Formats: sequence, C-alpha cells, structure tokens
Amino acid sequence: MVCLGNICRSPLAHGILENKLQDSNYLIDSAGTASYHIGELPDHRSIKVAKANGIDITSQRARQFKTSDFDVFDRIYAMDESNLDNLKTLARDENDLNKLRLFMDANPNSAYNYVPDPYYGDFSGFEEVFNLVDETCNIIARDLSKQD
Repeated sequence: MVCLGNICRSPLAHGILENKLQDSNYLIDSAGTASYHIGELPDHRSIKVAKANGIDITSQRARQFKTSDFDVFDRIYAMDESNLDNLKTLARDENDLNKLRLFMDANPNSAYNYVPDPYYGDFSGFEEVFNLVDETCNIIARDLSKQD
C-alpha cells in the first residue's frame, strides 16, 4: 500500500487489509513515495479512526518505498495516480510494472478513482477514507483468498 508520506492512507490500507487477512501466507506493508515522515507513527487521526474500528496501527512506522520492494511484493497498490506515476519511474522492467495497481481499480462499484488524501482536512475526511479503504480491502481480500 503506497501513498505520499505513509502516514494517512497507506497505513490505514495496510492495517485494514492485514486485519482481514490474518494469515501468515500474506505479507502486507505500506510505504510512501516521499521521505517526509520516515520513522514516524501514522497520523494521529489515522490511528484514531483505525482504533474506533477495532484496528491498531500504532506498530507501523513510515518508510519510503524502495526499488527492492518490487522483489518482495507481488502486488503494489498506489492510493492515487500521482503516486502510481512515481512508482512507475522506479520500476526496473515490465515485471515490476505488472505489480503496480491503482488501489481503487480493485473496487469497480466505487464512485472514486483514487483514495482522497485527508491530511489537510478534519477527522471526517479520515472516517471517509477509512470506509472507502475498508470496502475496497474487502474486495482485495476476497480476490486474494480465491487465488489460494
């Protein structure tokens, strides 16, 4: 799960999907395309909305996406087109590019094409993002479970 700073959207997606796929067959992580917040906890509002929904994301720390992540992960979901474009510039070959996905493409029923960044808004934006990501993670989890 990849967003810009790895403190709002991608930690929520990481925590939500990890909660849905509590299986050692899955390695779920998150990262940012920028280095603004490396080592920091998720945004306090992400922590609060996750906790309100029974998910603890306080063990996560922001990190920047590395090219070697292409070697570790089979699917890499970008929260928006800008981050997807940034990830494409790091891809070394067609195999890397084939791992990249726009997160909201997994949810054909959504009116959203991307996960909005709630950082500059109030708590209601984090609640909206949580619900959107939760709905989409349900679809991703079902899809992954079918492939097992």
